[in-house]
Amino acid sequence: MTIRRINLALQGGGAHGAFTWGVLDRLLEEEMIEIAGISGTSAGALNGAALKAGLAMGGREGARANLDWLWSQVGAVGDMRLSGWFRAFLPVSTLWEDMTERFTPFSPAETFTRLFSPYDYGPFYVNPLARVVERFRYDLVCAATGPALFVAATNVRTGKIAVFSGEAISTEAILASAALPTLFQAVEVADPETGAVEAYWDGGYTGNPALFPLFDPGLPDDIVVVSINPLRREAVPRSSQDILDRINEISFNSSLLREFRAINFVKELIAAGKVEPGAMKDVLVHVIADDTLMNRLNARSKLAPSPALFWELKAAGRAAAAAFLERDGARLNRESSVDLAGFIA
Repeated sequence: MTIRRINLALQGGGAHGAFTWGVLDRLLEEEMIEIAGISGTSAGALNGAALKAGLAMGGREGARANLDWLWSQVGAVGDMRLSGWFRAFLPVSTLWEDMTERFTPFSPAETFTRLFSPYDYGPFYVNPLARVVERFRYDLVCAATGPALFVAATNVRTGKIAVFSGEAISTEAILASAALPTLFQAVEVADPETGAVEAYWDGGYTGNPALFPLFDPGLPDDIVVVSINPLRREAVPRSSQDILDRINEISFNSSLLREFRAINFVKELIAAGKVEPGAMKDVLVHVIADDTLMNRLNARSKLAPSPALFWELKAAGRAAAAAFLERDGARLNRESSVDLAGFIA
């Protein structure tokens, strides 16, 4: 059996990250697949941390069990738009939201995020993901052994991407990677070397996910992107809510498309013989996605985690991974299965 070494690039997308859970669950069944590197943003960072720690605890089955644990815990968080601290002020908010969404073209929760800042709730503020993320085994997540793990966040002050790896990955770093600014307060993370404290928001604005850490010469050439934000929607949005949803999707895909363009540019230089052999990495790109499903789901479902949605997304992720392996598995470590020029045109 030929071992295929790959890197994983895991997008963020709230509750839709359960699709990635399904993809990973299926890939872990394949003995020929060896995961060497993982770059994750937001939900992708949570999936990546659970995957790495699980592999260290119990190999492939340990990783599958740890991912199951993660999503059972996320499912118990409740609606992340109206987390526990918010419900304290609006005890019938869920009922009100369900009723109004039947008759209005906008999300009441979206309206609340425009009227109220996460900082308005003072001592009542709680990040609902904290109780999940703080339970990761960071001795394993940060270990030098196993897949290299990279977590992306956005520096609030500079607007630049920050990538945490090794011992710099912490509860705060992962929460920062998933901190949508309209829902969560910026997460402060101290630099372990300088002690300087910086504030971070969701990494999706600057790297969803960040591919460049996976260009390291010690990692394999293949990057498998698990995409949960559809690049294309056939229907032109017309309602105010659909327009905002599409704007968010486009902005969260823009960094990925920029890196795809850079990879394609380098591949053209290599093919034309304009760079010395080995001077630049000839990255092989693959994508696992189900845009049909993601087009059917609206962006609001990213913020409404429910076990039923999770199981649907997990099943879809498993099916998408199985289809990828059937169609393109033999191309791993040989050639890209994505036509980058056509992808970014």
